[in-house]
Amino acid sequence: MKKLFGNTSGLKANHIRRLEKFYRRRIPPEFVITFELARDISKLSHEIRRQIGLLINRMGKIACVIIGDYKGIIIPEITEYRAAPGRLKGLRCIHTHLGNEPLTKDDLTDLALLRLDIMGAISVGEDGRPRLVYISHIMPKSASDMPYEILDPLNPGQLDIGCLDLIKALETELSHIISLHKSDPGKERALLVSVTTDSQAAAKDSMAELTDLAVSGGIDVAETILQQRKKVDSKFLMGRGKLEELTLLALTKGATLIVFDQELNPSQIRSITDRTDIKVIDRTQLILDIFAQRAQTREGKLQVELAQLKYLLPRLIAKNTAMSRLTGGIGGRGPGETKLELNRRLVRDRIVRLEKALCLVIKQRKQQAAKRKKKELTVISIIGYTNAGKSTLLNILTKSSVMAEKRLFATLDPSSRRLRFPKDIEVIITDTVGFIKDLPKDLMVAFRATFEELEGADLLLHIIDISNPRFKEQIESVEKILCDLSLNEIPSIRVLNKKDLLGRETVENLIKVIGGTAISAKSKKTLMPLIEEMEKRVEQLNIRVQKARP
Repeated sequence: MKKLFGNTSGLKANHIRRLEKFYRRRIPPEFVITFELARDISKLSHEIRRQIGLLINRMGKIACVIIGDYKGIIIPEITEYRAAPGRLKGLRCIHTHLGNEPLTKDDLTDLALLRLDIMGAISVGEDGRPRLVYISHIMPKSASDMPYEILDPLNPGQLDIGCLDLIKALETELSHIISLHKSDPGKERALLVSVTTDSQAAAKDSMAELTDLAVSGGIDVAETILQQRKKVDSKFLMGRGKLEELTLLALTKGATLIVFDQELNPSQIRSITDRTDIKVIDRTQLILDIFAQRAQTREGKLQVELAQLKYLLPRLIAKNTAMSRLTGGIGGRGPGETKLELNRRLVRDRIVRLEKALCLVIKQRKQQAAKRKKKELTVISIIGYTNAGKSTLLNILTKSSVMAEKRLFATLDPSSRRLRFPKDIEVIITDTVGFIKDLPKDLMVAFRATFEELEGADLLLHIIDISNPRFKEQIESVEKILCDLSLNEIPSIRVLNKKDLLGRETVENLIKVIGGTAISAKSKKTLMPLIEEMEKRVEQLNIRVQKARP
């Protein structure tokens, strides 16, 4: 952070020297500002006809002098002062007002959004002397709807308000509130936000899925916020006032993260993170985080990293705090290069290397597929929405132990097993990564090696979790992805899973409406109709292959 921030053009050399001398001043911990300092910045502000601001840390040292214009000041980037949950920024902002005006709405917004210790304004009289000093601080439990408290105006000689004790008392109260919402140590705590023009039912379904994603990603959900609008704000997605409310809610709920259900473009990330000190990610980035956690094989890790970097590259214009969940390991500095330029160059170079590595993976997969064709083994691929029960079905059919958990994207790396039917027909059965609504494009590109595995499939088992109230939308999402991948011509069987969680009559009606075979992947005795249907389809496929031979 620069010691002298703002536009100094038009200022005389002696004005700049006087501004720089403010750094030598110290404010005792009980004072919000000393009378002498208030008098001196008021006099200089009156002379240059510009507002002057001071950022003061808790040691009473001036960290930055801000030069504004007649109407206001712009607080510089203060990301080096990180505010943890239950803590304030550790900086107070005291600035002049040219005229007898109190704290403005912008002052109070900056106080809340930046989580400053204190916001103060010194009204400067026509003679250049300080008149009144207006002080405000964040109020965790305000009797009004406002998240801050404005103190009675202070005379310049009454600035001993026990400033440091007041700040510590506020943080104690904030910490107490947060302890009521305490999550596991080291775990992110998030507000989930959806700003949509969709119907309320569709918005609620999408929010429910975002909640499942957050929990699957190891995030503690503090609260969900759903805002329906006729038109989404192109800059902030939501209104500035609503964004301010979110930041304050995060403060009182102990949230360290805001997750948007909608994908944010680079300019929206920049606009939002410029207005709030809370870390912000979107649905796509959350899915990428989950994939990064799940990847076990070298191939999976390559694919996830490629997707992350392709997502990151256009967003490097945003400030670093917004990218902190993706930029680990990327950075450094070279001669004559800014960090941002170096980041971009490194990201592009790494993308090229990853794409080459994945080309080798695709080549190896094609060789494996060719070997299977030589052996005339039918390939059956299990597909479906994430958490539909694909891995559980693979395990029970092949007596395997592929990881199967009740969470989204438990399986990321594909698994293949041999399966022998009662009629002594052998096939290869493959488990694949789960699909999801609006699957990020970067993931689709990065996981093309995995999806191309499906191109070699002779039969698809489309697993559907019929106990999920959103199963119809999930079917549509899976089928849309299959069309996008040009895989919709491959024969498929709909497998209606988790029938044990529904009544018999309900299951029978669903079979009539959407077709397919109903099973419970956890119960082997329910699988015989599915096995018979699979065997029948494989026999038909084998007959077609034999007829097609010259």
